[in-house]
Amino acid sequence: MKAIETTGKIDKEGVLHLDAPLEMKDRTVKVIVLIPEEVEIEEQEWLDAISQNSAFDFLQDEKEDIYSPNDGKPFHD
Repeated sequence: MKAIETTGKIDKEGVLHLDAPLEMKDRTVKVIVLIPEEVEIEEQEWLDAISQNSAFDFLQDEKEDIYSPNDGKPFHD
C-alpha cells in the first residue's frame, strides 16, 4: 500500500476538499484524516506528566539499571 500526504479542508457539510488534485485518477482509496488537537500539549508538559506517573515507578528499581555508558559499541551513521 502506498501513502500520499496532502492537505485539505472539511466544509460545513462534512465534505473533504483537497488543496491540490492527486495525479492518480479513477481509483478507490482509503483515507485517514488527521485533525490537529484544539490545544497542543507542549513537550515539557508531557515530560512532567510522565515523570509523575506511577506507571513508570519500576524504572527506579536498581534491578532495572542493567546498562552502563560502557556497554555496547558506538554507532556512527
